[in-house]
Amino acid sequence: MIAKDHHTLSRAGLREAFFIALYKKAFPGVARHIARMGGSFEEAQDIFQDTLVIYYEKVSSGPAETILHEQAYLLGIAKKLWLQRYKASIQNQPLDDFDIEVMPEEGPVTGKILHYLETAGKKCMELLKAYYYDHLPVTTVTKLFGYSGTHSATVAKYKCLEKVRETVKQNSLHYADFIE
Repeated sequence: MIAKDHHTLSRAGLREAFFIALYKKAFPGVARHIARMGGSFEEAQDIFQDTLVIYYEKVSSGPAETILHEQAYLLGIAKKLWLQRYKASIQNQPLDDFDIEVMPEEGPVTGKILHYLETAGKKCMELLKAYYYDHLPVTTVTKLFGYSGTHSATVAKYKCLEKVRETVKQNSLHYADFIE
């Protein structure tokens, strides 16, 4: 009976060590992402806790799937959970919390924004237009632009946005620079 309890304790100890190692490896990246997306440290901890539960269920159920980069895998889960939480919070926000202001179709402000979008290149402009202006679903964008899958299309969109962000950052621009 004592050997069985010792075996159980050692399993629990191994599991705890496993989670601590994952936490040390992956939590800083998750916390940075959540902070960049406007979340708090507590929200990052909540998201990461949920991420660990999902990951643990995945690795402990059935035949093992090979996961080459645990950090990247955990960050991907956390990003998806954060996006779901963000969408849910936006949907539950009352309309009177928004300031509705009609902006002119074209003008100096729109011209500035277009200039920085164009720095990303023609293909990026077309891709971002499909997502944000035409509101095409990711499956349609994937087929339209010839990507191998929806993940590839999403990554391409992210890279295009990063090009624009980097240009804006290099020019030390702020939100106020785009407002008349």
